[in-house]
Amino acid sequence: MPRITDYSYLFQKMFGTPRTNITGSFQLSQLNSSSVQAQLKAAGINTNSKQYKAVMNEMMKNGNGAMYTNVQAIKNLMKGYDKDGDYIDPTTGLAGLLVTEENAASQKRIISIPESSKDEMFEQTKKEFLRENGVLNGDTTKRSDVYTNLYRKVQKNDRLAAGYTMQQYERAYRQAFLSAARKADPGWEIGSPVPAGALDGITRESVEGSGMSIDRKI
Repeated sequence: MPRITDYSYLFQKMFGTPRTNITGSFQLSQLNSSSVQAQLKAAGINTNSKQYKAVMNEMMKNGNGAMYTNVQAIKNLMKGYDKDGDYIDPTTGLAGLLVTEENAASQKRIISIPESSKDEMFEQTKKEFLRENGVLNGDTTKRSDVYTNLYRKVQKNDRLAAGYTMQQYERAYRQAFLSAARKADPGWEIGSPVPAGALDGITRESVEGSGMSIDRKI
């Protein structure tokens, strides 16, 4: 998530006036003053909410007490967090996808993910492998859409682990395709046309049933 270190610059851009003349603006160091608290309350901001606390924590982390903000800016930033104070990813509109100090340790774990998501990843990986001749093309891949669809199917607290689990399956599928192409033509190299029919015998079930250690549910 991008970090803003000088909020006063944003207000100058938004209002076209020097930060000291912006109506209703105040320094972060004044947040707990009675006048600022009254402004926040009048605007309908619940200063006890996890959304508000998340925004204040981020502002204080990225700026300092001398930086300026205002009530509307705080309200706008609060829209980027859910009721639990978790950041909402602007691309997917989903929370639970930001790695933090609190959840980093639990991210790399294998969990059960929907069969439909594994089917989708297998087919997309195979399609792109054939189209790109085994090259991983970040400009044309649609595999990120598979991850987004997966995230929508699982609970918020499992999304990072689900993504990690899917990465393991994706790598296994790709490795199976690489092995099959090289078996069909020992001289085949990534970037060369994939030998005709090389992947015909590869199924998701055959890959997952070949001793994959990731197929472990916790």
